Amino acid sequence: MAEGLVVANDGEEYHGKLTCFVILACMMAAMGGVIFGYDIGISGGVTSMEPFLKKFFHDVYIKMKEDKELSNYCKFDSELLTSFTSSLYVAGLFATFVASSVTRVYGRKASILLGGANFLAGAALGGAASNIYMLIIGRVLLGVGVGFANQAVPLYLSEMAPSKYRGGFNNSFQLSVGIGVLIANLINYGTEKVKGGWGWRVSLAMAAVPASILTLGALFLPDTPNSLIQRTDDHEKVKRLLQRVRGTDDVQAELDDIILASEISKTIKHPFKNILQRKYRPQLVMSVAIPFFQQVTGINVIAFYAPILFQTIGLGVSASLLSSVVTGAVGIVTTGLSMLIVDKVGRRGLLIFGGIQMFVTQMIVGGLMGAKLGDHSGLSKGWAFVILVLICTYVAGFGLSWGPLGWLIPSEIFPLEIRSAGQSISVSVNFLFTFLVGQTFLAMLCHFKFGIFFFFGVWVAIMTAFVYFFLPETKNLPIEKMDRVWREHWFWKRIVGENNEVIIKEEEG
Repeated sequence: MAEGLVVANDGEEYHGKLTCFVILACMMAAMGGVIFGYDIGISGGVTSMEPFLKKFFHDVYIKMKEDKELSNYCKFDSELLTSFTSSLYVAGLFATFVASSVTRVYGRKASILLGGANFLAGAALGGAASNIYMLIIGRVLLGVGVGFANQAVPLYLSEMAPSKYRGGFNNSFQLSVGIGVLIANLINYGTEKVKGGWGWRVSLAMAAVPASILTLGALFLPDTPNSLIQRTDDHEKVKRLLQRVRGTDDVQAELDDIILASEISKTIKHPFKNILQRKYRPQLVMSVAIPFFQQVTGINVIAFYAPILFQTIGLGVSASLLSSVVTGAVGIVTTGLSMLIVDKVGRRGLLIFGGIQMFVTQMIVGGLMGAKLGDHSGLSKGWAFVILVLICTYVAGFGLSWGPLGWLIPSEIFPLEIRSAGQSISVSVNFLFTFLVGQTFLAMLCHFKFGIFFFFGVWVAIMTAFVYFFLPETKNLPIEKMDRVWREHWFWKRIVGENNEVIIKEEEG
């Protein structure tokens, strides 16, 4: 196992090593990311399958097959079709506020367990759907599961991991999302070829496999020391858990910080009200800005609608699904690379580099589609291949940066007293804009045509500038010492500096 010492803000050291216990617990928790990714990837695939469209979205099927006058960009423009995709995120948006209270009062483990149970119910209903109502109710149940899992899993990973490895561990959530998307794309590629037109049922029902693993695994997961300390006064019990997690008996420095953070958190009766205080202003801004920016990169457009997008440029259904497999694999590889280097390179460097890469490729894709793809003709195979390579380059930039770090940064910046509320805001903003982008994309594609890539490219430029000027570096800093970065930042210290200095002197006194 990898040994490590983490230097705390006040000169104390956190002792410990990376234990098998932590690795296994985090692997099990990250299964929530696999289900999230599977749900993202599966919807784009099944909505490109003709038997599925014919059964549930007949008007889209007719437009795709018979309307020769309709623009390439408008064939899939249907409010009902986008409602199927985006209903998951509306449910997740509302569920995350309930999950915030459950996570705070009953622990991270309880939320993960509830998320898994809802995933199971949603997968069963989707696979057995005989009408559009069953289909959408199944998606809503999946959304409730996503709301609970996305609230709890990033917090669980950040609190269980040693500070030195926190970035890599938390990035495993996005890696799991990428694995889920890839599995969904592979299953869609296979089920599309099933004779009899029932392959889409397999695609929807297979979500039950990772859901079962998560639900059963959650029964055996330990809760985090940070969460346990909020629900018990037995410090010895927390110390024994922390010793097991860190693989050493010398955990007093970290335990003292966790106890102090817990004592402060217990004085906060209304975390959603307290997070509005001036001293938490940087965290509040980031909890809104980071997930907002993650969604307006345009990545979920690729994840939701990649098969549809590839059909738009002239590829067949099977080739479109295979192209989605390729982009999914690229996302996994680059997210894995991000896991390895994020705690060395830092958060800011990856976000800026990835942002530049995404901006350049979006501008080129928009330009090529504007020049080469008309309203009624497809691209040649050569140009379609070039577009695929460019989209893979874009996905690689996201996998290195905004994909994993969009979950990591909000989960590590909040003090314990507002952590659950802050994570809830972050997840709900993510769901809100995922829903808005998902619900409007097909209409935007129809009206903006190739300009849709320029639209998202401008947002990527804005978010890259935001990171450069306003996001401090948080690598290797203990999670209960994170307030330090705001007091030292050129902009945020004007807002929180004096306030936090008073608090620190009171605590020292």
